[in-house]
Amino acid sequence: MSSDNEVLIRCDRVSKCYEIFDKPHHRLIQSLTGNRRKLHREFWALRDISFEVRRGETFGVIGRNGSGKSTLLQILSGTLSPTSGTVQVRGRVAALLELGAGFNADCTGRENVYTNGQLFGLSNAEIDARFDQIAAFADIGDFLDQPVKTYSSGMYVRLAFAVIAHVDADVLIVDEALSVGDAYFVQKCMRFLREFMERGTLFFCSHDTGAVSNLCSRALLLQGGVAIASGEPKVVVEHYLAKLVESIQGESLTESRPANAEPVEAPKLPDFYEDMRANIVNSSSLRNDIEIFQFTPDSTAFGKGGARVESVRLLDLHGSPLAWMVGGEDVGLEISCMAVEDLSSPIVGFQFKDRLGQVLFADNTYLAYRDQPIPVRAGRKIVARFDFRLPVLPVGDYSIGVAIADGTQESHVQHRWIHDAVIVRAQHSSVVLGLLGLPMRKIELTVPA
Repeated sequence: MSSDNEVLIRCDRVSKCYEIFDKPHHRLIQSLTGNRRKLHREFWALRDISFEVRRGETFGVIGRNGSGKSTLLQILSGTLSPTSGTVQVRGRVAALLELGAGFNADCTGRENVYTNGQLFGLSNAEIDARFDQIAAFADIGDFLDQPVKTYSSGMYVRLAFAVIAHVDADVLIVDEALSVGDAYFVQKCMRFLREFMERGTLFFCSHDTGAVSNLCSRALLLQGGVAIASGEPKVVVEHYLAKLVESIQGESLTESRPANAEPVEAPKLPDFYEDMRANIVNSSSLRNDIEIFQFTPDSTAFGKGGARVESVRLLDLHGSPLAWMVGGEDVGLEISCMAVEDLSSPIVGFQFKDRLGQVLFADNTYLAYRDQPIPVRAGRKIVARFDFRLPVLPVGDYSIGVAIADGTQESHVQHRWIHDAVIVRAQHSSVVLGLLGLPMRKIELTVPA
């Protein structure tokens, strides 16, 4: 009988050593002479790694290239054996490691689905029952019946992830594979991972500190094959960033805080302002140019169906549609809907999400019309517009989800919710750290006498 406290992954003093030969024939000579002649150098990819992961936990591993992350994941997935120490993994394990690992390049995608499904313990009958769902998740169309050697890297990931998403795994091991793929597919994968985290154990490896902080309940930091920190993700990530800067600067860093700081009264400035660096940034390669893709009405959605979303547009201040916009400037978001049935108190809203599915900001029309709701008869159009100053976005893909409901904030019927109605892509950015940047009213640097 399973338990929430059941340990599904246990590593006890796991180490992995590789023998490095300077010349190919040295390997043959040593195999013939045994230990009488040592012609190799030892490279320890891992040394004495110990941890436990319980059912329902999401465990993250972070570290620089060469720290031993991939070696550890291969040991957990069973494709490598440790030199010393023991590894125990219970339940059905599904791993998404190197791109297309386990695929036969000469076989079609369909044939590889069956082969990989069998490797995960599924019978042909079980794969038959799930095949349509796998194909829909991968969404690679007619390429499913083409040899996978003709696939792009994104198509490899789509098919591989689609298979592991439908094998009913107890433990899911995911490497950096989600760094490949378009924004719609990454959002789909993140929704699956968040659903999986509610019932299964996720072992997640990434360079992305935001992903580790956001997804994981515990984390492990590897450096040179040694575990140097473990525990709360926030603390582990901070340790990782400090070590990263130390390695770049070549010196140890210590935290310092100003002593006896006196509060300073903020000067009164005008209500309207733009970033004081706007002219400098916008005339350089750091200008936050953001590409806007077309509204996708058939994106993943749900709802009762009493209303539908007909268009989603980003507008300038004059109401003209935008194909590009710049972070830090004022924009409008227009959501046009059609009532399929009578709506007594319609609520239209949006969410602006990053590539991990984290909601960066969101709003809806409820509070503005709480005291005087606007009823809409069936067959009538309703348009919501939100005017706001767009934050400065780090480089990457983002999605805007939109929804229309009927009722109140606390109690309502969701008629249509489109997860990724519009994708936007930040091409350049002045943001160095953080999820987004805010236009700065004033930045001042002084050297008191």
